[in-house]
Amino acid sequence: MTIFQPGDLLLVTFPFTSGKRGKQRPALALVDTGDADVLVARVTTQMYNTAFDVRLSDWKGAGLLAPSVVRLHKLAAIEKNLVVRMIGTLTKTDHERVAKALTQFCAGW
Repeated sequence: MTIFQPGDLLLVTFPFTSGKRGKQRPALALVDTGDADVLVARVTTQMYNTAFDVRLSDWKGAGLLAPSVVRLHKLAAIEKNLVVRMIGTLTKTDHERVAKALTQFCAGW
């Protein structure tokens, strides 16, 4: 079974809330413990600006097609069979920025 690393960018089929269909979207792998699921954060081209949105400075280097934002407060635990393919990996600088924002996000817990 594939194990994804934190910082891997994945193309996943996010299921709609009805569970009947889904849409392929990029997502950032956060936690993979080796079971059938992976915890991901939504990646979007919509430019949001909250404390938990991280704009990727090197989106091209990460394998994305357009300027993108990681939305750390939009998380999903998805089955790995919904992963279509791996897109790429965050650059070191973007990985560090996401890690810092994620630490701040979890500090409120």
